[in-house]
Amino acid sequence: MRRRDFIGAAAGLFAAGALPACGNRQADPGASADILRLVAVEHGSDSATGSTESFWNELVRRFRRDHPDLMIDVTVFPPDEADARVAEMVAAGEPPDIAQLGAYAEFAEAGLLHPAGDLLTLPMQSDFLPGLAGAGEMRHVQYGLPYATDTRRLFCNRELFENADLDPDKPPATREEVREAALALAASGVPTPYGLPLGPEEGHAEAAIWMLGGGGGLTRSGGGYALNSAENIETFTWLRDQLVRPRLTGPNDPGTTDRREVYRGFGRGEVAMMHAHPTFLRQAELFDIAYTTGPVPGVDGPSEVTLGSVDWLMAFNGNGRLDAIRTFLGHVFATEHVVAFAERYHLLPVTVPAVERMQVSDDHTRFRPFLDQLPVARPFPVGKASWARVSGEMRRTIGEAVRPDNDPARVLTALQQYAEQQEAAG
Repeated sequence: MRRRDFIGAAAGLFAAGALPACGNRQADPGASADILRLVAVEHGSDSATGSTESFWNELVRRFRRDHPDLMIDVTVFPPDEADARVAEMVAAGEPPDIAQLGAYAEFAEAGLLHPAGDLLTLPMQSDFLPGLAGAGEMRHVQYGLPYATDTRRLFCNRELFENADLDPDKPPATREEVREAALALAASGVPTPYGLPLGPEEGHAEAAIWMLGGGGGLTRSGGGYALNSAENIETFTWLRDQLVRPRLTGPNDPGTTDRREVYRGFGRGEVAMMHAHPTFLRQAELFDIAYTTGPVPGVDGPSEVTLGSVDWLMAFNGNGRLDAIRTFLGHVFATEHVVAFAERYHLLPVTVPAVERMQVSDDHTRFRPFLDQLPVARPFPVGKASWARVSGEMRRTIGEAVRPDNDPARVLTALQQYAEQQEAAG
């Protein structure tokens, strides 16, 4: 990406003035040559999990017992600020040494990142789950280091299912079963039988879940975008006609509904079904919500694939700190630290040894259905430099595809044209 592109990416957030400083420095200001700057994304701040900043600071303290001469400056931003903050740093010619973000491709395209082969030993590289390692590649070179992931499943509120004379231990396995269950739930008085969050917070993710369940997806096998494929058009037509028009998705417009609203509604007993990732398990425990889960419903049976979103670590070059970065990342990707981050924030680990450890642990029984899905989880196409822009457009417009008076084919075709333009622009 060109310098002006980074400036443009950050301009919207910073047009109204600089955001306040955030983060906690773990470094001696007088030893700048030996300081690594790390930017991370906040994953949780409740009293049980602690903030992500506290996790990284604990990790740094353990690291410095063996490496007292290497300082780490930890800065943590909210998820909706992190990308723009790092873009601003890059545009100013002051990138961090390491960043934990949702996408890496634009930085790799600009030649700003170290390849994985420079950062980790071969045994450590081979520990990554193959699908995630592949998703971290651009033109067959890995730049993104997967750090945490998730998979998505259908959650059903047990009490609401039982009140509607539905068996919560047999979650809907097909789209038609979702519709039939939603009708029964509506008849029993449930305000929102299925929570459909196609709003700007994570509409692209909910859309991808349904696309995959319908036999489509975000991209085709050759790698190009396939947003207006026949399968995707059929899926969104079904959503519009079978769930939204009959008001089985509740009183609010799905295009303005965010996932956090659906999660809250599920906890209050107002939403009976929703797709969710394992981070919801923490909320279910806090509010004592009885639930069951099943695979994403497909057309004729449970979907063979599901969405898996990924947090990526990336290391910026040009700062002359490769040896220090390599040393610190070796500590970060130790199996016990990968497991610790995943279990604290109810995410899934990204390495084979960490997955195996969690699968056999009685402490992680509730994670097993999500862990079992990892081999068939499809990450977002983050290896495309255009994905950050395309996903932003999806967040903004995908909800229009299910509005009762709208044409899904028109909305998806407009998205496809936008995606192709962005892909051509590089």
